[in-house]
Formats: sequence, structure tokens, C-alpha cells
Amino acid sequence: MSWTRGPFVALAVCALLGGAAGCGADDAHGRQGGATASPVGKLLDDTDERGRHYREVAEKGAPEVSIEVQPDSDDSWDVLLTVHHFRFSPSGARAVPVAGRGVALLSLDGRTLARLRTRDHHLPGGLVPRGTHHVTVRLYADDGTVWAVDGKPVQGTADITASGAGPTAPGSTPSAAGSGREGAGAGGTPTAGGSGRRPRAPATPRPG
Repeated sequence: MSWTRGPFVALAVCALLGGAAGCGADDAHGRQGGATASPVGKLLDDTDERGRHYREVAEKGAPEVSIEVQPDSDDSWDVLLTVHHFRFSPSGARAVPVAGRGVALLSLDGRTLARLRTRDHHLPGGLVPRGTHHVTVRLYADDGTVWAVDGKPVQGTADITASGAGPTAPGSTPSAAGSGREGAGAGGTPTAGGSGRRPRAPATPRPG
């Protein structure tokens, strides 16, 4: 009767491991299922001006960003970001999307100035010609995709007016500052479908 003990012991071990899922092909399937990560958001066909796809997430709990720009000494500017449901990734982070994490790109009139991993940034005056400009901050996932809500990028925009001795930007006109998750668009007006925050404080021009 000793020949019956081997299968009996094997079945007992399987039972301790959680039933049939603990043995054989089912076991391998269980491990594979546990290692599969759920996708983050929905990758859209829409892209930004750099060709990076939008990664759409639900509005509830979505990342938010607002921007405030204030003049500093020597015709420079202090940039301060306020974020919600978002944390900055450290340098060297893996290029995979993680919910509510990534970097921010700062741009002036559509021209990228800096990649930000902190809430504050110092903008040299030499990068801002005389006149009114749109300063935009947009949130990206670590894989380079754009965080988006309702098909719109998560961003904030403030208008600043530089009155220093630098060259004058063509077509510059005074404008109010703005900020929000869907802040002001490239024309300084709220983007369609926006749900951004109200401006914290207007960016004021420096004395000439």
C-alpha cells in the first residue's frame, strides 16, 4: 500500500499552496497573472506639438498643475508650480508610466525652456524678450506621454510682460495672468473643456 502515499502527499502539498492553482500549469498561470500590471490611463491617438501621445485619465483624482510667475531682480523671473495628485519623478526614473507621477515641461510661447522635477524654477531674463508672453507648464508621464483629461493636456499658463531693455517680441499686447489644470491656451484664453484653478496672483511687469 506504500505506492499510494506519493500521490497523497503531493495532493496535500497542493492543498496547502492554495488548491489546484498551487500546482502545475495553473501555478505558472497564477504567477503570470500576478506580475501583469494594469495599464495606466488610455493612450490616445492625439499628440502634442512634439508628437507625444496623450495619456488620458479620469478627471477624478487626475493630476493638476497651476503656475505663478513673478519678476525677480536683474530682469529675471521666479516660476512656482502648484500641483495636486502629482509627484515629480527623480532623475533616472524608469521610462514607464506611473499614475500621478512624471515631469513638467516649461515653455515660453511654445518654445521649450526646461524640464522640471521640482516646484520652483528661476527663469533668466535673457530668455524673455520685451513684451507679453505665454509661459506654459505641462505634465508628462515618465514614458514621455502627456497626462490628459477629456482629451486636453494637463497644463497651466500664465501671461507675463517684460519691460526691460531686451528686444521686443512681435505682436506683444498686455494680458492677464492665468493658471490651472486646463489653464489659458496659447492665445491667453481658457481652453475648451478646461477646469483649471483661478489665478493665484497676476504676473506684474518690472519697471522699465
